[in-house]
Amino acid sequence: MLLSVVIPARNEEAALPATVSAVEAALRREGIPHEIVVVNDASTDGTPEVLRKLSAEFDTVRAVTQPPPHNGFGLAVRCGLRASQGAFVAVLMADGSDDPEDLVAYYRRLQTGVDCVFGSRFVPGGRLIDYPPHKLVLNRLANWLVMVLFGLRLNDTTNAFKAYRREVVEAMAPLISKHFNLTVEMPLKAIVRGYSYEVIPISWRNRKSGVSKLKLQEMGSRYLFIVLYLLLEKWLSCGDYYRPVASPAAADRAGKGPAAAQG
Repeated sequence: MLLSVVIPARNEEAALPATVSAVEAALRREGIPHEIVVVNDASTDGTPEVLRKLSAEFDTVRAVTQPPPHNGFGLAVRCGLRASQGAFVAVLMADGSDDPEDLVAYYRRLQTGVDCVFGSRFVPGGRLIDYPPHKLVLNRLANWLVMVLFGLRLNDTTNAFKAYRREVVEAMAPLISKHFNLTVEMPLKAIVRGYSYEVIPISWRNRKSGVSKLKLQEMGSRYLFIVLYLLLEKWLSCGDYYRPVASPAAADRAGKGPAAAQG
């Protein structure tokens, strides 16, 4: 099955060549059919030219443009999701923080029939390299709050690097987050709407070039809005958006793995 890797990129000319090359090498080595959809999110540096060169070098790379004023991390990911064609879809950061070997593991787990695969940097086997201490504290507090409110064992909801079956992405509609709060909206919608998931350990390293686009002081209320929005769906929707079980195979997938205990 085709794997679509969606990479939102805003002013990532320095990081993109290494990131795309590493993803391409890992997936090609494993014989995984794939496409790499890179979304230029209103970049003002040399990102468009870098993407032109990468598209010429790799036939699996497709460059998509998200023009201003419609920009923001969430909008760029949503644009990439619409443009992607794979039966499996993963969102990966352009800055090189995510390990392509974990992308291979995501693909293998999706092949077993689970609906979603969520990586965690905070389970046995997970690794953090050069994570800023102040961001780590805020990350742990935010994820603890989500775990308590939704009764989850997933302890890394805010991490963008996750993978889904196409039907799960379609069932998330409408996605409404325009910014980094999409990283919370997508997994929580999948869980609240009854899709199965597994959690696996992943590695993360701080970017070596460029500047992070995440502004914590601007995102707090947006994250809280999405959490409360999905909490209301969980409590009050009476199952209106819950996944349809269309076949015995689908029903079997719904109960697979740790999702039954975690959902």
